[in-house]
Amino acid sequence: MPLAQINGHTCHYRVDGPDDAPVLMLSHSLGLEYGMWDQQVADCQRHFRVIRYDLRGHGASSVPAGDYTLEQLGLDALALADHLGVSHFAFCGLSIGGMIGQWLGVHARERLTHLVIANSSPRPDAEAIEARRRAVLESGMAAVEAPAMGRFFSPAFLSANSAPVTWARRTLLGTDPVGYAGCCAAIRETDMRARLHEISTPTLIICGTLDVGMPWTGHSEVMANAIAGSVAVRLPAAHISNLETPRAFSAALHAFLMPPAADTLSAGFAVRRSVLGDTHVDRAVASTTPFTAGFQDLITRYAWGTIWTRPGLDPRTRRLLVLAMMAATGRWEEFRLHVRTGLAHELEPCDLEEVLLQVAVYAGIPAANTAFHLAAEELGPQQTRE
Repeated sequence: MPLAQINGHTCHYRVDGPDDAPVLMLSHSLGLEYGMWDQQVADCQRHFRVIRYDLRGHGASSVPAGDYTLEQLGLDALALADHLGVSHFAFCGLSIGGMIGQWLGVHARERLTHLVIANSSPRPDAEAIEARRRAVLESGMAAVEAPAMGRFFSPAFLSANSAPVTWARRTLLGTDPVGYAGCCAAIRETDMRARLHEISTPTLIICGTLDVGMPWTGHSEVMANAIAGSVAVRLPAAHISNLETPRAFSAALHAFLMPPAADTLSAGFAVRRSVLGDTHVDRAVASTTPFTAGFQDLITRYAWGTIWTRPGLDPRTRRLLVLAMMAATGRWEEFRLHVRTGLAHELEPCDLEEVLLQVAVYAGIPAANTAFHLAAEELGPQQTRE
């Protein structure tokens, strides 16, 4: 369990993704912990070195006594980055995490490459947050469970009692009241309205259309109007939008942090080589003639450089989709190619079996029969023997 001693307390954190990738730091909501970012980490770690951490008073971080300030929370994020040797990073924070992001955007803009402020506010309802602070100190976390869960999720999502709802409720109730109250004090005193115009980092603002605690009007709208050049995205979710609409949230992050490559030819060749292998691509390039050059350029720029580079689907999923479509349409040369190269990278025989059973149901037994036969030839007798 990675721990860092920063600013007088112990900070629990986790790092995922390649060490040499651009850094993305994730900061969670009041009453939750860094596990709320699991889906975003799964979606982003191929492209980023993802750092997530528990705020002081939350999760496995220590619980200093007393009121916290937004400045302390912002300095904690910077101290963790320093501890990990990170000089520049993109920062994404939700709710109180978004307030920390605003503070960083004003006071540490030189450290930020991008800023994402989700379901947050420059000036929360101070009276309401003070009432929550007092309630947990007097009666424990159960005193705020029902109203907090009602803010976290929309009524329909909450009533389904799905795994994210169960996790959020358990995490909320397990939060130390002293830590929760300390962060409430930081939220209560937050008022970034007069300084939002100082944020010059490229900024994405995410708001849930069903967020009753920090709705668009009076909260996200204020930030969008004040931060020059900011981009706003509204998701059909309540306050914890990354749990209620995780794929849409990740897609918004990808679109903002990873715009399409300007040089689609170079990007296409890189992906084409990673998927099909150098031998195949070198052979294709060597056999290119003036007659086929335009076609090679077309498929490299658009199939590989535009579609396969999109971050919304991982390479394994795209391989399986290609196999299913090639089998369903009888494109057997391409099918063989993608079986062979897939097995050399992300795919295993069990993956082929599952996708071809799907083909049998939706594209017909004859197509699946041929596909199984060709796949078995590529697998060889040792891997197909019972």
